[in-house]
Amino acid sequence: MSGPLYPTHVPLNPIQKGAVAVLASVGALLRPQRGDLVGIVGETTGSWMLHQLRDRMAADETGRLILAERPRVTDEAVAHCWDLPPHTFGGAYARFMGTRGFAADERPPVRFVDDPELAYVIARMREVHDFWHVLFDCHTNVFGELALKALEFVQTGVPMTGLAVAGAQFRLSQADRALLNARYMPWALRAGMQCKDLMTVYYEKHFEDDLDELRGRLRILTAPPPPPHLAPKLKQQQQQQQAGHQHRH
Repeated sequence: MSGPLYPTHVPLNPIQKGAVAVLASVGALLRPQRGDLVGIVGETTGSWMLHQLRDRMAADETGRLILAERPRVTDEAVAHCWDLPPHTFGGAYARFMGTRGFAADERPPVRFVDDPELAYVIARMREVHDFWHVLFDCHTNVFGELALKALEFVQTGVPMTGLAVAGAQFRLSQADRALLNARYMPWALRAGMQCKDLMTVYYEKHFEDDLDELRGRLRILTAPPPPPHLAPKLKQQQQQQQAGHQHRH
């Protein structure tokens, strides 16, 4: 077994990797809110799809540039978004992050992918997730997260995204599960098939773009509004917006 191929790499032999994949899969099904476990499943079982994603990016002019430059979505890289007008993509992203107290640096590192370029591809997919929330106007409640994960599965085919949706559905009430499948899953299918290949968008170069115009160019179909019974939670998130902005500045 060779040494680490990149700073966060944890080399494993096939038996070790299989054991990690099984344990993480069971854990992710039981506790789908554990994003770290879902991520490990993607790293240990999605190699063939990561190759396809990398090849798709390499076949696209912008995708090739992303692979060559390997931009990372960090707090430092997005700091100037907080100074942009609210109608811009970057300004809307800053408001989204501030409202929820999110930080770009919070994404877990890739550890179990045995190829530096493929490790970057899966890291990129994780890091642009919040950009997709903004573009699709997709809330971070359970319906929004599951719908966006389903859209990711349509777009990328990476198993972990489908696993997250499948596992979480069993934890919903019958009424919520019916609502998810009647309203949000059909949207995810349509939106994922209609929009541009999301892995070939250099998001960092569009921060100053008008959000609605960018959505039009990317053929974005925005998400259905959250269900009324989640309104109190969303109101609480909105009340956190000012505190989030003050923390950033």
